[in-house]
Amino acid sequence: MTPQSLWVLCLLLFVDGATLAASSTVLVLTYGRYHAPWLVAATGGLASALGSSVQLLVLRWALSSKHAWTRRFTPSRDKLEFALKQYPSASFMALLVARATPLPDAPLKLVAAVLEYPVALYGLASLLGQMPYFYALALIGSKVRIPVWVLISCFALVVVAVLVDRWRRRRRSAP
Repeated sequence: MTPQSLWVLCLLLFVDGATLAASSTVLVLTYGRYHAPWLVAATGGLASALGSSVQLLVLRWALSSKHAWTRRFTPSRDKLEFALKQYPSASFMALLVARATPLPDAPLKLVAAVLEYPVALYGLASLLGQMPYFYALALIGSKVRIPVWVLISCFALVVVAVLVDRWRRRRRSAP
């Protein structure tokens, strides 16, 4: 199995979907140069949707768990209430649209976990939303040969920006 293998992409997208779901854009752009865009969209979308479904199950378990060790990983009650007010319904179409864009879908995922949205419907919405998005990314990756170091640098820049933003928010909210 080579690093450019479709199986490697699917494994990486599954793990990404089951964890932070932060590197799928870079992965699909990169693998678009090795495989047909429709194939990357179909198989990658399925792998990522399965990973997202696993993440939803884990998140649901963590939010409903009374274990002391999970409390530090779960959002505060205030954050849950804010997410529920901001996104009162984690409907199929809202989930599908959220997965079809590069925008973060964490608030909707949180609402879906709290409301115990059906995992199969969540997975289907993820798949149907990601397939056109992944197709477009893979097509771009097949036509525009973006160096991997540029993609990784952009990903790292986004991570640093998120960390700086969180640090600034904590500093402002500290007494």
